[in-house]
Amino acid sequence: MSNFSVESLPQPPLNPLPYREKLRALRSFHTGFEVLRDAGGPVTRLKLAPRWLMPEVVLVTSPRGGRDILGRSSEYVEKATAHREMQHVLGENLFDLMHDEWLPRRRAVQPVFTKKQVQIFAGDMAAAAQSVVDGWSEGSRIDLDQECRRLSMRALGRAVLGLDLDQRADEIDEPLRTVLAYIADRAVSPLRLPRWVPTPRRNRARAAAATLRRLAEDVLQACRDDPDLDAPLVRALMAAVDPETGQGLTDAEIRDELIVFIAAGHDTTATALTYALWQLGRYPEMQENVRAEAAELGDRALGPEDIGRLGYTVQVLREALRLCPPAPGAARTAVRDIEVDGYRVRAGTLLVFGTYAVQRDPTLWEWPQLFDPQRFRPEAVKTMDRWQYLPFGAGARSCIGEHFAMLEATLALATIVRGTEIRSSDDDFPLATPFTMVAGAPIWARVAWRRSFADGGGAGVRVGAYEPEPSR
Repeated sequence: MSNFSVESLPQPPLNPLPYREKLRALRSFHTGFEVLRDAGGPVTRLKLAPRWLMPEVVLVTSPRGGRDILGRSSEYVEKATAHREMQHVLGENLFDLMHDEWLPRRRAVQPVFTKKQVQIFAGDMAAAAQSVVDGWSEGSRIDLDQECRRLSMRALGRAVLGLDLDQRADEIDEPLRTVLAYIADRAVSPLRLPRWVPTPRRNRARAAAATLRRLAEDVLQACRDDPDLDAPLVRALMAAVDPETGQGLTDAEIRDELIVFIAAGHDTTATALTYALWQLGRYPEMQENVRAEAAELGDRALGPEDIGRLGYTVQVLREALRLCPPAPGAARTAVRDIEVDGYRVRAGTLLVFGTYAVQRDPTLWEWPQLFDPQRFRPEAVKTMDRWQYLPFGAGARSCIGEHFAMLEATLALATIVRGTEIRSSDDDFPLATPFTMVAGAPIWARVAWRRSFADGGGAGVRVGAYEPEPSR
């Protein structure tokens, strides 16, 4: 019988960086985690204030540490400060609820996001992608980030919410950025004023949250007013019932879930697509592989039933999500003393798992900065530590919309590349982390049409003339 006890383990070593550098790195949820890891190791402790003012922070950037945090039940870890801050601003939803409130909500909503059900939501994604592509002109210079945001907004609005979001984009993008940046900054700040203090930034965040709530309420009310309105996600949430209690969702609960779904379904999908297209625009041979795979399916609109024949396209997206994960980190609070990768972490400690840092770690990935979809060949995935690649999180609280996100992104990417040639203008992809990972600046590219033609009964593609980007 083992005499092991958590109390016998050492605490994680304190990070040696100067205070200001640690604070700056902690707020930079992507590259900052790499800085902290390189200075203090894969499990490193930060003391930013007295414990009565702010808990210690333990940053973890190892697969085993990820398992010890994300694979734990609520008996050991719970959602963290950022999630409580989100509740106060955006309301209660699957992302930010604590376990006891989260469990019945998850039971009720889970059937909405099964693989079979999300095919209904994502079925029109290819049509939305084609409608955006049709607006491009031969040889035009486009901002991939802006275009992919337009695409995801259109698909989310028309195919899922029953609303034309093209006309209401200003009620989503800027309010979301304002609210999420406020939540993130407050979550990592050693000094936080009480929530009742009406600071200018807090007032802006509350106003932005009110805008998002009005939008979600309008979506729900439109479905209440028109029983024939085609809004599959809203209808599914309206019909959702906890199988154990028989309780459905109130209108306020549906509204709050819609807000977080709009945030996740828009921002993260758009960024993943933008990054994948930018990389394909730098590697023509990879782009040609995606095009050839999609072209084999013919000229018809692509649908969920085609995913099984778009294997290389899925590999491209998985590699894009490795280098540009929508959530660059995940946070939990230790409810009791626990072991994390061989160290004792005390109850009350804020645990941060650095997804971005793990997925770019040179000790885990060969040439980690290189974009290589072959890493995700089926045979290669079998040899991979499942805790070194977690773009959608892991454990019981992993992203409920993973199937939906992958389905719609795959259909959109295949549709775009089948009909156009993308040439990226720059070799750098600036990243920002107001909360989730987003492009930090416009991502410029040139596009050219691919024109189908018949030749001896076969189908092929002729690429239109492409004029290289002038050197700058």
